[in-house]
Amino acid sequence: MAPAFVERDRNCVCVMDASSRLGYSLVKRLLQRGYSVHAASYNHGACGGSLRKLAAGDGLRLKVLAADPFDYQSIVDAVRGCSGLFYTFDPPQGQTYDEFTVEVEVRAAHNALEACAQAETVERVVFTSSVTAVVWGGRRRSADDDDDDDRVVDERDWSEPNLCKRFKLWHALAKTLAERTAWALAMDRGVDMVAVNAGHPTDPELAVADLQYLDGARQMYDDGVLVTVDADYLVDAHVAAYESPAAYGRYLCFSNAVCRVHDAVKLAQALSPKSPSPPPSSDGLRAIRTRIQNKKLSKLMVEFDATRTEVEA
Repeated sequence: MAPAFVERDRNCVCVMDASSRLGYSLVKRLLQRGYSVHAASYNHGACGGSLRKLAAGDGLRLKVLAADPFDYQSIVDAVRGCSGLFYTFDPPQGQTYDEFTVEVEVRAAHNALEACAQAETVERVVFTSSVTAVVWGGRRRSADDDDDDDRVVDERDWSEPNLCKRFKLWHALAKTLAERTAWALAMDRGVDMVAVNAGHPTDPELAVADLQYLDGARQMYDDGVLVTVDADYLVDAHVAAYESPAAYGRYLCFSNAVCRVHDAVKLAQALSPKSPSPPPSSDGLRAIRTRIQNKKLSKLMVEFDATRTEVEA
């Protein structure tokens, strides 16, 4: 929490990386709700030009700033004067997740949280993570397991880095280690942080940037933890996590659990051939009971007014 004597504008927030699909969607949503926004752009996303056009129409409340995940000072400059940070990270367009990308994402998360810890005005960080940082851990079900297994994945679960490395689940490893790094710094530096662990976006434009989420999709389906999220719901979940004083910890964010053969095939058809690891066809599939829950987020969203267009000063 920022000291009381520090002058701040509680209606001013920073979105990083605002040139990503999710970042750009957050910028637009926050402007609609009456916030002033520092749009920190890495300039390797698909929405850089759209951001500049948006700023041309609303230059009083939107500032587009250049940022670099490896340039600590640029991050400090971006969050200066802001009461909150919405942090997202995607690799540059055309770059897939690998061991190097994992290191990049971890370092970027470290720099962002360190900058927020040093910024006296920042009161809360909403950190975008992934369901893949949750589901690849613990006891994995096998074909011999009893269908009555009651184990349910929730916000307390973490993916296991060694398992992710073994099966080259680089997206899951990057999200897991980056989020763990952010939490370690937040707790050590006293930063109020909330994480949104998102399912695979159903919006085509968001999904393109997150295709490697689906590595291991067949196993996720068999485990009952393959989930997707509507783009608008994902954005509103971030805003709710920022605005609710009671928000804390991690929130699994998804709109639909893919547990029926029809749903799996439909998802595969929507993404293939773009996906490097599309969900399975109907061969050998059967309906699976959902083994993941997001009751914590559902409770938070009950009190969220998505139609609100102004924030309190």
